Amino acid sequence: MRETDGRAVILGEYILDTGATVRATAKVFKISKSTVHKDVTQRLRYDNPQLYKEVKAVLEKNKNERHIRGGMATKRKYKG
Repeated sequence: MRETDGRAVILGEYILDTGATVRATAKVFKISKSTVHKDVTQRLRYDNPQLYKEVKAVLEKNKNERHIRGGMATKRKYKG
């Protein structure tokens, strides 16, 4: 069994349970954002298609809200 077997499912379940971004998930699991993204967008599609659909919705929501998070980060940075 490869190390990557099952990791996509674990990452997908984490994102689904917490609503975490790819960046936040990568930080928690101490792996790269690229690895998280590849696991939940490509590998998960074949490992668990139903979970893939649910995770895809969370990722789309996060993508649509990223400009808001970026604005809030900038505000915090310059608030002093």
